[in-house]
Amino acid sequence: MPQIIDAHVHFFDPTRSGGVPWPTPDVPALYKPALPPRLQALSRQFGVTGCIAIECSPLLTDNDWLLNVARSNPFVLGIIGDLDPSDPAFRNQLDRLHKDPLFLGVRYGNLWDRDLLHDLSKPHFHDGLRALADARLVFESANPYPRLIRALLQIADTVPQLRIVIDHLPNAKVIGDPHTVANYRRNLVALSKHPRVYVKLSEIPTIKDGALIRDSRYYRKKLDPLWDLFGPDRVIFGSDWPNSDQVAPYDQTFAIVTEYMSSKSPDARERYFHQNSKAAYRWSPRSSI
Repeated sequence: MPQIIDAHVHFFDPTRSGGVPWPTPDVPALYKPALPPRLQALSRQFGVTGCIAIECSPLLTDNDWLLNVARSNPFVLGIIGDLDPSDPAFRNQLDRLHKDPLFLGVRYGNLWDRDLLHDLSKPHFHDGLRALADARLVFESANPYPRLIRALLQIADTVPQLRIVIDHLPNAKVIGDPHTVANYRRNLVALSKHPRVYVKLSEIPTIKDGALIRDSRYYRKKLDPLWDLFGPDRVIFGSDWPNSDQVAPYDQTFAIVTEYMSSKSPDARERYFHQNSKAAYRWSPRSSI
């Protein structure tokens, strides 16, 4: 088994002063501290040696909170924060946060009452994206609906030097009339032709009729088209822990992923579990403290 980097995890602490915007108390499976030591205890048996922490809060101050968590835990290779590229203060905040080498990029998509396709028309949004590219940071998306894929294609076309990571694509909500579905597929194919666009194979486990689907053929039908489009150099492993606990515990999530990857070559497995996340995020190894 190759060295494994879990490139999509969330850290939060509902017990801290002021609480958290997510998760909420009505989701008891999630509403408890989710911090690096707990993830390490769950994942070390599978060979996970590091992770990328993805924002789960729209609060500006939570970028600093997440960086503080990362600084004190070498298991965390870096974070993806939350900033609004259309905000006049975006460049100053980006410059401030980017002084910390653990700050690897910004996540923006169809969450926190945002709509990326609509927001692309806001003044300064593209200037913010170019600033990200100039800083050699990542633009990460959230919640892959057809509108989001259309927006990401616009970004890739207009700022081709920007590295883009598409989260949760196996769980894309592709609904609507045949024209919408056909456009989504065309846009995804066009996106795959951009060499700086990466896909995170996360949110893979699926519940049907109240039970976790375990049939590998079901997952191959979801994952093979993405693998064929983006190839072994641009797909990345992410568990979505602890959000994934609502569907399957970490061991079952990992089992589904490793069963799918078992048919791939050792080199492809090494790229998926390790090297591709390094190419996308440009994280650096950390020493124990």
